[in-house]
Amino acid sequence: MLKATDFSHPSLFILAIVICSAVVIFRYLLVAGTFYLFFYGWNPQRWASRKINPKPHPPGQYRKEIIWSLVTSLIFGLTGAVMALGWQKGIFKIYEDINHFGLWYLPVSILIAMLLQETYYYWLHRLMHHKQLYRIVHRVHHDSHIASPWTSFSFHPLEALLQAIIFPVILLFLPMHPAAIVVYLTIMTITSAINHLDVEIYPAGFEKHPVGKWMIGATHHSLHHKQFRYNYGLYFTCWDKWMKTESPLYKKLFSEKTNKAS
Repeated sequence: MLKATDFSHPSLFILAIVICSAVVIFRYLLVAGTFYLFFYGWNPQRWASRKINPKPHPPGQYRKEIIWSLVTSLIFGLTGAVMALGWQKGIFKIYEDINHFGLWYLPVSILIAMLLQETYYYWLHRLMHHKQLYRIVHRVHHDSHIASPWTSFSFHPLEALLQAIIFPVILLFLPMHPAAIVVYLTIMTITSAINHLDVEIYPAGFEKHPVGKWMIGATHHSLHHKQFRYNYGLYFTCWDKWMKTESPLYKKLFSEKTNKAS
């Protein structure tokens, strides 16, 4: 039904943008709001020992972050509408029959997409920290010196667009089922909120675990907001480790925050 819809018609394409944007906004507000309420609203003292930065967020920060995030959501919604149109025209490798590749391929396709996005984002992120580009593209995000769950989508429109275009490019050659796409986008939203939470939620020793040492969390990304020249990754620490851009303070700070609560 969705694939058969003629999204090339201007009114239907605009409707697709509105619907996709509404879905992105809802997902952002639900995920970021849930994390905020749980870690900052209901019982903040419970998580005080795991707070990365002891200072409170400046007045007005959340409002600015939410406004920028709503703009980002509109850009992500436009991208979603483009993908719907591309799917309808047969441009993207989106398939509907799960049995075409089998159930095993669903998580594999999600992991491949995340690894491809990770590679793109790492190098884009480093590029955005170039002095000239930083002021134009990336400064909005770093205006949140102490990150919060609301920071997760707080980008300048140019940065939002640069982040959005990678997924349609991936779908040009990577077959994905609509269910896998929904899970992938949900993972993106949840991990972004976790990484900007400024409260370390992972357990003690996670930074040394065979799996945990490759995953980014609040401590890892908070150091990026403080130090700027370290920890450029999105989901995984692999490129930071390989390119020696992982903060030398990371393991020590992670241990301090998690062992305090143990």
